[in-house]
Amino acid sequence: MKPQLTQRIQFSLAYVLVAALVLSFLQSWLLAPRSVDLPMSKFLDLLRADKIEKVALTEREIRGLAKPGALPAPPSAAGDRLRQMLGSDDDVRVFSATRIPGVDEQSLVRELEQHRVEFAGKVETTFWKDLLFGWVIPLAVMIGIWMFLMRRVGGGPTQALSFGRSKHKIFDRKELKTTFSDVAGVDEAKAELIEIVDFLKNPKKYQRLGGRLPKGVLLVGPPGTGKTLLARAVAGEADVPFFTLSGSEFVEMFVGVGAARVRDLFEQAKDKAPCIIFIDELDAIGKSRAGSTGFVGGHDEREQTLNQLLAEMDGFDSSKGVIIMAATNRPEVLDQALLRPGRFDRQVVVDKPDLRGREAILRLHARAVVLAPGVDLGVIAARTPGFAGADLANIVNEAALLAARKEKNAVEMADFEEAIDRVVAGLEKKSRVLSEKERDIVAHHEMGHALVATSVAHADPVHKVTIIPRGIAALGMTYQLPTEERFLMTRSELDDRIAVLLGGRVAEELVYGEVSTGAHNDLERASEIARLMVTKYGMSERLGLASYGEHTPLFLKGSGVGGDREYSEETARAIDEEVRAILERIHDRVRGILTTKKAVLIAAARELKRTETLEGERLRRALAGESTMEATR
Repeated sequence: MKPQLTQRIQFSLAYVLVAALVLSFLQSWLLAPRSVDLPMSKFLDLLRADKIEKVALTEREIRGLAKPGALPAPPSAAGDRLRQMLGSDDDVRVFSATRIPGVDEQSLVRELEQHRVEFAGKVETTFWKDLLFGWVIPLAVMIGIWMFLMRRVGGGPTQALSFGRSKHKIFDRKELKTTFSDVAGVDEAKAELIEIVDFLKNPKKYQRLGGRLPKGVLLVGPPGTGKTLLARAVAGEADVPFFTLSGSEFVEMFVGVGAARVRDLFEQAKDKAPCIIFIDELDAIGKSRAGSTGFVGGHDEREQTLNQLLAEMDGFDSSKGVIIMAATNRPEVLDQALLRPGRFDRQVVVDKPDLRGREAILRLHARAVVLAPGVDLGVIAARTPGFAGADLANIVNEAALLAARKEKNAVEMADFEEAIDRVVAGLEKKSRVLSEKERDIVAHHEMGHALVATSVAHADPVHKVTIIPRGIAALGMTYQLPTEERFLMTRSELDDRIAVLLGGRVAEELVYGEVSTGAHNDLERASEIARLMVTKYGMSERLGLASYGEHTPLFLKGSGVGGDREYSEETARAIDEEVRAILERIHDRVRGILTTKKAVLIAAARELKRTETLEGERLRRALAGESTMEATR
């Protein structure tokens, strides 16, 4: 019998049973004869007045039938209308009286005999009350709570007993429309995954020579680089079903549920082979088991889930066409058992795109956007170093929204520039009104950055300078436009980067003779670079070529908890002194640069304060010390 038909039959039987119980209770309540509750004194008065026909005696009450007209009519009840419709008598003759504890029964019996009242003893039974309040209601409450918990764990009203059912989503061949043409900027990763696609399409090609495809493919990369998109593209190219779920969906509060879901997932995948199983955020269940404390419901559940996943990966044959793909941005926290040969033995790095990759991603997302003729996606790609694919998609979307808000017919370059500023620094804070002195300080600070950047040899060209507040704390910004991708940096290049960061602070010192709090972020970044030069890059003559870091145990990696320091207090003091020496040396160098260009600094800051934003030709003329009045006409 089909499961749906079985569920309908069970529901119908339950419905009939509940309806019968409800109807029986309604009938006993509505059609029961009307009765009057009498006090014991009133009963005795009626008895002595010969107005009682017969009674039934129980341990706690007296029930009986009075003569016609002897009892007063009770208040109208809900069943009166129904009784009238059925033609029942409106005269009330049934009564009940609660017995007084300790009253002599023999005297009551003698008095009943004296007045010739028919009486009988009746054993009081509370079967229905005991059944209702002792069994039915408590069981109903317990079953209701149990069903509620089952439904919450099972994921829906039709899965009340599905503790161990997997919560994956299945996309069949018709639903998967993503292919490699929808992925850009990760050419190396695509080349690695083409082999997976070829195997799923032509498995005999590899089996003929005895080759065996890796069971698991682990996609490793920062957030937003397109790992999930790549997995969907592999399934779309291979035209196979795609099972997808997150690692956190395996784990529940009950120990053993995650392992059952892993078994169910693999059983369903084997039935639909060839197919792809994709587990996103693998680190949610695949963290290293070293140092596990074994709390019930915590590590125990996650470890059992991980153990079951390892067992399932060992127990199935990849030649059947089931490929396991997973994604994580924290490979350092994964258990080593996952990464050994025979499991996730192939790792594909999905890194942030380079300049050409960013331009390709922008072109991909701009296909659905109406672009103005002057839009140069190459310039936008150059302005976004370190951006992932998701960031670039967000920029294109933000630019389209800005253009639509301004009721333009196409997205212009200015819209993309504004979108980048929003993503990098946040929204404009038009409500944040700076005083005249604050605007003056910010203008000199930002022009200090820009002047130093044009004066040192290894700084990126300055693209734009603004004193429009953005985000939480940015009162101004100096944008630099990298001309090429950089993967290595020399000591002189790092020195120049620190010099640009210190330019704003030194400009305040020269113009005002004191400093403000506006350089706190610049100082943090400059100090971080200087400390890396000393501790990681071996660029300190005093400390030599050694690398000074911290030892973090495997089970603490990725947890945010620091490890033990691997050097002495004397070495730590020497590191602090070297960092301070680097910053002071570069500070003196920047002070010398801006001292010689103080007049240019003041004039350029005055122009920036007047226009709020300098870019293009006006910025070039201001940094060169030329008058900008002609450029603004």
